[in-house]
Amino acid sequence: MKKVFITGLGFISSIGNSQSQVLNSLQKLRHGFEPFPGSFGDCEPAHLYGAIKDFDTRSVDPEDWTYPERYKFARMQLRTMSPHVLYASAAVQDAILDANLDATAFSNGRTGLYTASAGSPYMQHNQLSLMDKKGVMRCSPYGVVASTVGTLTFNLGASLKILGASCGMASACASSAHALGFAYDAIALGRQDRMLVVGAEDGNRESIVPFASMRALSISDDPEKASCPFDTARSGFVGTGGACALVLESEELVKQRQSNAYAQILGWGQASDGYSPAMSHPEGAGLVRSMQSALDSCGVASSEIDYVNAHATSTYVGDLSELEALKTVFGVGQLGPQISSTKALTGHALSMAGALEAGICSLSIAERMTPGSAHIKELDPAADGLNICRSTTQNEPKLALSNSSGFGGSNVSLIFKSCRA
Repeated sequence: MKKVFITGLGFISSIGNSQSQVLNSLQKLRHGFEPFPGSFGDCEPAHLYGAIKDFDTRSVDPEDWTYPERYKFARMQLRTMSPHVLYASAAVQDAILDANLDATAFSNGRTGLYTASAGSPYMQHNQLSLMDKKGVMRCSPYGVVASTVGTLTFNLGASLKILGASCGMASACASSAHALGFAYDAIALGRQDRMLVVGAEDGNRESIVPFASMRALSISDDPEKASCPFDTARSGFVGTGGACALVLESEELVKQRQSNAYAQILGWGQASDGYSPAMSHPEGAGLVRSMQSALDSCGVASSEIDYVNAHATSTYVGDLSELEALKTVFGVGQLGPQISSTKALTGHALSMAGALEAGICSLSIAERMTPGSAHIKELDPAADGLNICRSTTQNEPKLALSNSSGFGGSNVSLIFKSCRA
């Protein structure tokens, strides 16, 4: 098996649109939450969302969208985009630049693209509304391409002229973690030399507010309390969108290019709950098997993990399920790995969450710090015996594990290793 490294990162997120901004937010435990804008309509009981700064994608016409001048897109590109494709295209430009590459490095048979998104309910809604009002022949011929679940793969594959493997993953909130795991496999097994992994979400009314009917969204209008994983007062998650792009390369390419890698992907695991279409297993059975599979894949003992980036979204049932799984794998009553949920700051990015948190883990390892779990006033007694860290520390994680869980009991665990270890 070949070694796999992360050599480039691109963030468009509620806590920053660059590595330095994201790092600063993590260090200062600064969240990215704002009230829903008026154009979102009556969003009760969803009061807050993780806002993407410097981008305005509220117009139904992509050519009217605004974004930072450093990103360049042709009019024809914009016509096939949804909001999350715009965010992803920006994050990809940053990740490629960060990896000291240019776009031509991605147009060969040994470089692939794996993506994750839920499509664009926003664009679908607009297209269907126009079709009902004026007839289908008055709709944009690019409407289907811009709105369907695969739009992220379609757009990036074409703009980057991808010739290697490409596909999109759909396992709800585990989607981009699956994309990373399978991208790791593609390189480790020698099928590809370089992979681009991208997770993205619109993060607007149409993609966030429907979760309110499940009682999954936070009912708090206080941004300091709304997203509080592991706290007794948690009432649901704060939704967000944006994009995170990661460049993965084989050890041979890293040495050939003398690249500075953020971290090594050491291994991964996945497992299913087989329990409910929507709810987590109460004892986190699938997540236990996922974490154990990840540990086994790289011959690492649970006692060697320094940091766990938990999936914990701030829902009552979901957090309890993960706490039980963490106790099973890491034990209680001893100083185990530091555990935090960075969703307390970013919000829950749905299918993008795994990529975003992989990016955060990689950045944390490179910067020798462990992110804290913000907004905990009263720790849930179910977390007793676990090492929940409430503030960011300068403790360097040599080995970090990141969890992602999605509808249907899809669970993914990824393990990252410091390049200095």
